[in-house]
Amino acid sequence: MRGLIWAGMLLTGLVVVTRPAAADEAKFEFKPEDRVVLLGNTLIEREQSYGYWELALTLARPDKKLTFRNLGWSGDTVWCESRGIFDQPQAGYDRTIQLVKEQKPTVLLLAYGGNEAFAGAAGLDSFLRQYATLLDDLKPTGARLVFLGPMAISSPGKPFPDPAPYNANAALYGEAISKLAAERGGVYVPLTRPAATVSGPGGRPEPTSDNGQHLTSWGYWATAGQIQQALAPTPKPIELPTPDQGTASSGQSEKIRELIVRKDELFFHRWRPQNVTYLFLFRKHEQGNNAVEIPQFDPLVEQLEAKIHDLAVGAAGK
Repeated sequence: MRGLIWAGMLLTGLVVVTRPAAADEAKFEFKPEDRVVLLGNTLIEREQSYGYWELALTLARPDKKLTFRNLGWSGDTVWCESRGIFDQPQAGYDRTIQLVKEQKPTVLLLAYGGNEAFAGAAGLDSFLRQYATLLDDLKPTGARLVFLGPMAISSPGKPFPDPAPYNANAALYGEAISKLAAERGGVYVPLTRPAATVSGPGGRPEPTSDNGQHLTSWGYWATAGQIQQALAPTPKPIELPTPDQGTASSGQSEKIRELIVRKDELFFHRWRPQNVTYLFLFRKHEQGNNAVEIPQFDPLVEQLEAKIHDLAVGAAGK
C-alpha cells in the first residue's frame, strides 16, 4: 500500500487525519545546501530510526540538497540534564551547545515542551526562561529557527491514567512556544497526533503509537506531512512509501529512506559512540587512543548524503 501525505492530511482511502492551522503564519523557505540540526527529546531521537520526516523534506526540495543532523536525546529538556551522562547536568548542557555549534547549522529544528509539560502551569515560566537561555546560547550559529509543538497523548486504555490533564498542559506549553517562536523570528509547527490507525496489509490496523505517546514507524509516516507542508509545501501530494513496503515494491523513495536511516545511524555513532566513557570520559586513559577513529565516520556520512541527493534529484525528474 502507498499513501499520500499532503497539507498535514493522511490519505489512505480509509483514514483522514488533519492538522490545525499553524499559530504562527511566518513563511519558511529552505535555502540551497541548508544544514538542518534536529534537537530535542525522544520524538527527535526516534525519528532517525525511521527517516520519514527527512524523506518528506528531501523529496519536497530535492534541488536544495538539504543535509540533516539528528542530535535528539530521549528524555531531553531545555536544561539538557539527561545528556549529562556521568557528569553534572550543566556539563551535558555545555556539551550540547558545543556540539550544535560544531555542526554549523543554518536551520535548527527544536522539539521541546513535551517532557516539561508534565510540570503543568507551575513549571511554564521556568521552562520559557530556560528555553530563552538555550536560544541565546545557540544564537551564535545564526541558524533560522523552527519550533515543534508538543503532541497530545492518546489513552491506551485502563489501567493507564486519563491523559486529559497532560493534554491541557501540552496545549498550554504549545501556545507559549508559538509566542516564543514569533518573538524570535522563527516558525512554529503544531504537531497533531494521528488519532486514527492506518490500514495495513489486509486491512489490519497499524498503531501510530506504541504507548499512546511515542510514535511508531506508522506514526512518523503519518506526521511527515505535517512537517513537510509547514516547511516545504508542495502543490501536489508528496508520495511516501508506507512502512509495510519493501524496497522492490516502493521504488526510489524507499531506497532514499533506507539511505537516510543508514546515514543517521552512522552519524549517531559519530557523535554518541556506545563506548564514550572509554573514548572521551573518565576511562579514556584505557582506550582513549581509539578516539582517533571516530572522525572516520564523517566521509561515510558524506558519501551517503551524496547518494541521497542524487537519488532525490532523479526521483524528482521522473
